[in-house]
Amino acid sequence: MRELDFERHNEEVRQVWQAYREGKPIRVPVIFGVNVRFTMWLPEANPRKITFEQYFSDPQMMLERQIEHIRWVRHNIPQDGEMGLPKDGWHVWVDFQNVYEAAWFGCEIRFYPDQVPDVVPMLNDDNKRMLFDKGLPDPFESGLMKRNWDFYEHFRRQQEKGFEMFGKPMASVTPCGLGTDGPMTVCCNIRGATQFVIDLVEDTEYALQLLDFVTTAIIERIKTYRKHLGLPEKAKPWGFADDSIELISTEMYRELIYPFHKRLVDELAEPDAPISIHLCGDVQRHLVFLRDNLRVRSIDTGFPIDLGKARRDLGPDVELLGGPSVVLLRYGTPEQVREETIKILRSGVMEGGKFILREGNNLAPFTPLENLWAMYETAKEYGRYD
Repeated sequence: MRELDFERHNEEVRQVWQAYREGKPIRVPVIFGVNVRFTMWLPEANPRKITFEQYFSDPQMMLERQIEHIRWVRHNIPQDGEMGLPKDGWHVWVDFQNVYEAAWFGCEIRFYPDQVPDVVPMLNDDNKRMLFDKGLPDPFESGLMKRNWDFYEHFRRQQEKGFEMFGKPMASVTPCGLGTDGPMTVCCNIRGATQFVIDLVEDTEYALQLLDFVTTAIIERIKTYRKHLGLPEKAKPWGFADDSIELISTEMYRELIYPFHKRLVDELAEPDAPISIHLCGDVQRHLVFLRDNLRVRSIDTGFPIDLGKARRDLGPDVELLGGPSVVLLRYGTPEQVREETIKILRSGVMEGGKFILREGNNLAPFTPLENLWAMYETAKEYGRYD
């Protein structure tokens, strides 16, 4: 860790974000997506060598491992967020990674060495109508969601008892399941990505029935959770993801997937709410349609995306998030990262002042910190608005 005056840094960050939100940006903000997997294999951040299987099985281990991760990130990864120990305490959440929705429907979770957890597709040609026969999964009792709420209640009890780590209390606790990885992505998880894309072409009626079932379940779960937690039934703003649309053409998206995305937006967001979407992969061809038909006003991109072209296509009023690929950040040199960062910042993406620089997308374990410093310092130099 480089020497850093956290108080001075945090004040600068406050000014950067205030100016950005007021539409008078000083410079491009920089953030990094740093999943808990990033520190799972770092001895200094995970001294007990807690595994993902333990993390998923023991709520106290999840809580402590997550706080260890957050603390390490706040002291080592430079970005435009509060660094150092948090003033108000730890903001923690039940973290079942990207398997929670498929596991809610009943998919088996598998743990692999040196990898994040994954699920085994559960619907084959012999049982592909099984979920329809069982009915919608219960938001609190079915599959992994029972464990979600058990973990949430454990976190809450620890918060009420005044649990602290590194001298700081727990400031907030959130369950998982209030968002969604998207109906097509969930269908790909529970049916298998290759098979579900084949279904879209060869058994369209079944694919649409599965999409309808999954979308209905997602909407009911989120509405139920919002009511349980005392949140508004409809959000403003609201966002979701659906990475799997990178697998299909714009025509297939418009005809087969868009109606289900529109249902999500209509049911879960206020009528005039701006929508944000996270999309990994090559989704450049879908961006204008999303802006024009789903009120998407913020797009969190992955790789590969031409951010300059995205700005020209979308205009200055759509917020874009993106940056150097995680592969370059993991295996490149600081000079290569600097060159790519300059290239992106000079591409025209800064026009309109609605650009946030981040990795594309989600930092890989063992990414050299000097590459992150190179990206951050380059952005502070070349990302200024005159």
